[in-house]
Amino acid sequence: MEKLARREVSAREAMQACLDQIARVDGQLHAFLSYDARDALAQADAADQRRAAKGDGRLLGVPVAIKDVIAVKNQPLNCGSKILGRFISPYDATVIEKLKAAGAIVFGRLNMDEFAMGSSTENSAFGATRNPWDLARIPGGSSGGSAAAVAADEAFATLGSDTGGSIRQPAALCGCVGLKPTYGRVSRYGLVAFASSLDQIGPFTKDVRDAATMLGVLSGRDYRDSTSVPEPVPDYAAALDGELKGIKLGLPQEYLVGGLDPEVNNAVQAAIRRLEKLGAELVEISLPHTGYAVATYYIVATAEASANLARFDGIRYGARIDGKDPIELYGKTRGAGFGAEVKRRIILGTYVLSSGYYDAYYLRAQKVRTLIRRDFLSAFEKVDAIVTPTTPTAAFKIGEKSDDPMQMYLSDIFTISCNLAGICGISVPCGFTKKPKLPIGLQLLGKPFGEGMLLKIAHAYEQSTNWRREKPALVT
Repeated sequence: MEKLARREVSAREAMQACLDQIARVDGQLHAFLSYDARDALAQADAADQRRAAKGDGRLLGVPVAIKDVIAVKNQPLNCGSKILGRFISPYDATVIEKLKAAGAIVFGRLNMDEFAMGSSTENSAFGATRNPWDLARIPGGSSGGSAAAVAADEAFATLGSDTGGSIRQPAALCGCVGLKPTYGRVSRYGLVAFASSLDQIGPFTKDVRDAATMLGVLSGRDYRDSTSVPEPVPDYAAALDGELKGIKLGLPQEYLVGGLDPEVNNAVQAAIRRLEKLGAELVEISLPHTGYAVATYYIVATAEASANLARFDGIRYGARIDGKDPIELYGKTRGAGFGAEVKRRIILGTYVLSSGYYDAYYLRAQKVRTLIRRDFLSAFEKVDAIVTPTTPTAAFKIGEKSDDPMQMYLSDIFTISCNLAGICGISVPCGFTKKPKLPIGLQLLGKPFGEGMLLKIAHAYEQSTNWRREKPALVT
């Protein structure tokens, strides 16, 4: 992004480089579901003309690709599913309007787990995406295509959505930066809902400064989204000064659990020591209800998914399989259109909302969710941010956990609480495993609307290391 801003390269050159890279590597990766090269180059030419006319824009000429769950006018919108058929979005999501206003080149649809339900991008109806560091391994999910595209230099930045870690987890596994904003910081208008009280749009970037720039563009109140918050949007990039003296970082003992891979643990501990050398003060804290987070999440999220996905019925839009009556039409359409994981979550969500079980499951889960949020707010009275691993292991092999949903769900064990509490989180590269060489991520969690502090800490750590300069063999 800095080279574009300094006019060292034109927007057309930058866009063409991305298209060339997609042509070279995406046959192996399958990060993209579709893209329109002609339209992308036309946008690049318009950006160059805008620059020549002394026009401005914080993302002028920057190629940004989009997860296939965010609406872009006149582009396909499939959510990684067959049930939407050949649906074309008739409008732009608010985040897309903001990107275009800032001069970004919005191009391409990125692969994902169907309706954002998954941790590996193996649940896509259009086939799995592969990790650029090892094509036999998963890139994470549900925003696996978004992370893989950035790591493989197919886009300067991408957008994803995070319901229980779906930005931070794939960012960690692919070795890039992934930022999940505070709930309400970024408008969800135009994001196809999975779990409305948990979903949040955020960026994937190559470094923290780019993430700060992207967040500044995406953030702000939106009258079309009643959950967006009228909170002032600071200049995030301007506050990246590298100074950590006096900053207190919390170390929750509940996150040092069994099952944490030794190489991941060693990399995270080394990163914590580095932060301490940079001037941060380490404080042990407790988040006592952490152990209930996974169970709480899979009750709340599936209940909301059951309600949100009821609209995909074959009547109004998308794929349709006729039946002798509406009930048979619904059953045939949804049976053929939804994949196994989506069906599993709809069934579970419908069960916990059903008469006789609502109080026992859904209502109780909401009460526990409140306790989890209170744990974080109490901790933030003592510290400025919390440090944890992003994932318990590095990327696993494709198919390794497909037959064990519970093991798959535990891939998000460190990221889920952030969504339940509605706070912000970021993942930055902090090392690699040895054989094979796979990225490891460090997670920072911040106060509600505390993205500026998270970016400041993440940037200071990033600039003191060279992890961001490492590239997968596929790219080099």
